[in-house]
Amino acid sequence: MITLRLATLGAAACLASMSMSYAGPCSGEIDRVQARVDAKLDALAATGPSGPESAAATRHQQPTPGSIAAAESRLGAFSDATVAAIKAGMTRAREADRAGDAAACEQALAGVRRAIGP
Repeated sequence: MITLRLATLGAAACLASMSMSYAGPCSGEIDRVQARVDAKLDALAATGPSGPESAAATRHQQPTPGSIAAAESRLGAFSDATVAAIKAGMTRAREADRAGDAAACEQALAGVRRAIGP
């Protein structure tokens, strides 16, 4: 009897975890566009000017994607407007993906692709 209850409980936990890990209709494309944004930032950082070390870096804090983008913007890699457009587009895409709206997700990602360029 206990074995049957444990098996039932295990099966229920397995099914619950599967439904929580469901990917939206454009999760893969969001990941690909995010990888392009990251690659573009890396390429611009490698070829662009360098800046002074921030106070946060001297306190051994790891940079966040947002702080990296802000630093690149200050050095001229992306303008503030481009950084804002990329952030807003990725946020819209993730929200549309969670809602299951593939068309809105793709539209938001298209705007991000235009913002980062070729």
